[in-house]
Amino acid sequence: MIGPVEIGIGFLIMLVLMFMGLHVATTMFITAIIGAVMYLGMPAVNAVGNQLWAANEDYVLLSIPLYILLGEILVRSGATDKMYKSLADWLNFLPGGLLHTNIGASALFSAVSGSSVATAATISTVALPTFKTRKYDVRMVLGSIAAGASLGNLIPPGIAFLIYGAMTNTSAGRLYSAGIIPGALMTLLFMGTILAISLYKPELTGAKEPEAPLREKLGRLKHLLAPLIVFGVVMGCIYTGWATVTESAALGVVVALPIAWAYGQLNTKMMHESFRATLRLTAMSVLILTMAFYLNFVLGLLGVTQSLASLVQSLDVSAVQLLWVLAIFYLLLGIFFETLPMLVGTVPLVFPLITAAGIDPVFFGVFMVLMCEISLISPPVGMTLYVIQGVRGEGTIKEVFDGTIPFFLTMILMTALLIHFPQIALWLPGLSFS
Repeated sequence: MIGPVEIGIGFLIMLVLMFMGLHVATTMFITAIIGAVMYLGMPAVNAVGNQLWAANEDYVLLSIPLYILLGEILVRSGATDKMYKSLADWLNFLPGGLLHTNIGASALFSAVSGSSVATAATISTVALPTFKTRKYDVRMVLGSIAAGASLGNLIPPGIAFLIYGAMTNTSAGRLYSAGIIPGALMTLLFMGTILAISLYKPELTGAKEPEAPLREKLGRLKHLLAPLIVFGVVMGCIYTGWATVTESAALGVVVALPIAWAYGQLNTKMMHESFRATLRLTAMSVLILTMAFYLNFVLGLLGVTQSLASLVQSLDVSAVQLLWVLAIFYLLLGIFFETLPMLVGTVPLVFPLITAAGIDPVFFGVFMVLMCEISLISPPVGMTLYVIQGVRGEGTIKEVFDGTIPFFLTMILMTALLIHFPQIALWLPGLSFS
């Protein structure tokens, strides 16, 4: 069994390799091979093939391409654009107007896409042209889109939950259930942030929009049905036990096809583009996850789990204190790393700590995803910030950075609430799966 010093050196090697620009999958593989060669010998190295095969046998992982495909179909069908306009009808009366629509549309799209980056790209494409003729502060516009995008993994069916569940053998159904209330609360906190800024500095959030006639608003409500139906089918089947997480993902795709047909976009070209995008994103995600499984295998043989558990017991810290230490650690790490590297690169080391401290793995899954989402809006590496700037195609990235500041602080508040009131995440799973 290796000690904390060797573990720290190994983690430092992994960070250095990432800073050098190596792909995260390559980084984890190199780190695992170094550990295997130095401490375990060739049998552990020769086990690579078996481990890679075993990592991809997990039935739950089949849901990753299905959820990606579901989001791609809905985006390319035009359902998202119409959903945004319908939400704008009912949220414009609030101080901050269309900024609230950015958050609401992101929350709805997150409920079917499972990806923060996809949410950022989609809502940016739909929302940014809407603001060009309106006198909103550009930083608030960009910041609200980035904040909304950070709901992409927190609101089920987030792909990050699937990856965490596969790595820690935690129920994906319970994780999805645990993410609903924190996701809804995060949405309300973002809208509350916009409301507070609008009341304090109304010049930043534009003039009140003229209301459309009630008949038009009611007529456009039908465009909210698409994401709600998909979310209801996917999550309803999981909670009632009618289908597994993977089967529910497949049902979501089946439901999305007639929606695309209803919008007149179901054709060979659209499906070909959706399949290509799905293939590209799935290959990237599964490669990283596979390398993480091999790293887990090596760490297990090296006795890292027992070593870290002993370290926690010797420190004699409470669960709350440990969570705050981890929160600060992830806030700093999020400045330099993207979501997936953070998740798969640290869970093998951190998970033994939280189990030794008696922290519920389902709760920690929500905490972990929230930390990863904060990294997405943390300059200078936050992926969603660059996606938004890329869609925007003008101005500077600094404007995006500046716009995220109030929402970054709001996510810190959410972190504090989650740490001190864990039932925010645990109440619904306890009720649903009792």
